[in-house]
Formats: sequence, structure tokens, C-alpha cells
Amino acid sequence: MPADPPLPDPDRALAPLAAHDALLLAVSGGPDSVALALLAARWPLGSQKRIEIATVDHGLRADAAQEAAQVGEWARAWGFPHHILRWEGEKPATRIQERAREARYRLLSARAREIGATAIVTAHHSDDQAETVLFRLTRGSGVAGLAAMATQSRIDGLALLRPLLGFRKAELERVCAEAGHAYFRDPSNENPAYARVRLRRLADTLAAEGLDAEALLRLSARAARAEQALAWSAEKIALEPPAERGEGRFRVEAEALRALPREFLLRLLAAEIARIGGGEPRLERLERASERLADALATETRFKTTLGGATVTFEGDAVVISPEPPRRRGGARDEGD
Repeated sequence: MPADPPLPDPDRALAPLAAHDALLLAVSGGPDSVALALLAARWPLGSQKRIEIATVDHGLRADAAQEAAQVGEWARAWGFPHHILRWEGEKPATRIQERAREARYRLLSARAREIGATAIVTAHHSDDQAETVLFRLTRGSGVAGLAAMATQSRIDGLALLRPLLGFRKAELERVCAEAGHAYFRDPSNENPAYARVRLRRLADTLAAEGLDAEALLRLSARAARAEQALAWSAEKIALEPPAERGEGRFRVEAEALRALPREFLLRLLAAEIARIGGGEPRLERLERASERLADALATETRFKTTLGGATVTFEGDAVVISPEPPRRRGGARDEGD
């Protein structure tokens, strides 16, 4: 029987954290986040950093408050200040996991700024990554979606670090076991009302057909590589045609867009809509709008839509993107939004 692999080395595992002097670790009390905290407590560079821990109480389970308080006791034993962040108010009746995730990151971001932390650190691991790829695959995600989670990204102007993406869940559970440290199990991880739980229960069947965690991780890595190339190319191509890029306005000659591959037209629209309108529309809406614009450019017909807080217009010889008129916000929307 093969020996267990060595436990994660804190220096290697937490290398992405080294660039930050103040960090906020998200620790729920599950085995993954407890392992993250245990590694941080043993991290040689940790003594040179200001590390604090936050636990989000979503108010969705009777035991959540008690568990958050217990994590606070553990955090103090590890030598870290601890914060309990509560999701207050009435809870939504639909898309509860998605909205709880949004609330969690909103609360973490706010507390990180309050304490002067420049990075939020989560304990997502490679099993989470594979599960995310499968979840997005079933929903028809694009290349960026299939790339899944990055080790380093940004959220609300802060770094979002996931240093444990290269480790399996079993390895992190071993970190807890070797330390003799307790942790909690979230019962929602066994609730078939949630899509991720139902997909998890298909794991053995999918693996028998070759779609195991390793295959999903390969897909994620290849999608990430392709997304990096597409994003780099789109940025270069977007700068090629002469265009007016003022505050709250984008104007480019239609002829410069007609020859663009539709993927790059979509990405150009997305970037300028985000800059001017401040919104990030869903991919499906963005695809519909870019397809309609491409058809209008090809047939030289008029086009107008609102999307992500911006108005996109093609009339005559130019495409113009400008802020959506205030009177329209919150009111009726064009089919592109």
C-alpha cells in the first residue's frame, strides 16, 4: 500500500501570501479552512505579517453562531485576532447559495478594508476546483468560466488569494488529523436540494466514463491557458482601430469592427460596457447583444440596445457606447439587457 504523500509545507503552500503584509483569512471551521489556519500558524513568514481571521455567520443554520464562536476560540489559540461577520436581514427564498456567497465576500471585503488588509485568503482546494468546472460545464459556461478559480484574483479592489488550489481535500484533512485538531462538517454539503451536492453524488459514475477530478482539472488548466491568450489578444486588438475613448463615451468607425472575429467583438463590448456603464452583464445577454450588433454591421442596419448600464448604438458609420440615460435605469429594458 503506497505511503501517504508528505503534508503540505507552509512555505510552499502559502507562497502567494508573501507579497502582502496584512491578510484576512476566511475560516468557517470546516476541515479545509482549519487546515489553512494551521498552516498559517506554522508559516515562518507569519511572524512578519499581520494575519487576522474572519468567520461568516450566514444565519441559515441553528448551529452557525456557536460554530463561529468556537472558531474564535481556536483563532485566539493560534495567535490570530478573530472577527464574526453576520449576514443580517431577511434571507432570499431562491438562489440561496449564490446569494450567500455574494454576502460572504461582501462582508469579508468590508472587514478587510476596515483592518487594513490588502488580501482575503480562502481555503478552496483542487476538489472544489474540479467541482466548479463540472458545475459550470453543465451550465454552458464559456472559456473563462471553465478556467474556474484562479490562485490570485481581485475582488472589490483587494487581492483574493486561494493558495490551496493545488492540494486535495484529503491532504488538508490530514493536516487537521496530524495536528489533532477538530473541525465542523456543514450539513448543507449533503443536501440534495443544491446542484453541487447532486453533481458530487455523480462523481463515481462520471469517473467511470473518464470524467474524474483529474480530467476536470486538466480541462480547467487548458481553459485558463486559452482564456489568457484570448484576453491578451483581445486587449491588443481593441487598441488597433482609432477610437474615441473619453470619460463616459466610446466611438469607433464601424468598418474597423466588421472584420473582427465575433469573440473579440464580444470582448471589446464587454470591456467598454464595464468601463462606461459600470455593469458586468451575464454572458448570455452579452452574446445576444454582440451577435445582433455583428449582424447589424454586416447588413448596415441600425442597432441599439442597453446593457450593463450602457447604451450601444450603431447608426450611420460608427458604433457608440455611452451611459444609459438615468430615466431608463430600473425601468423597461431593451432585449439586450
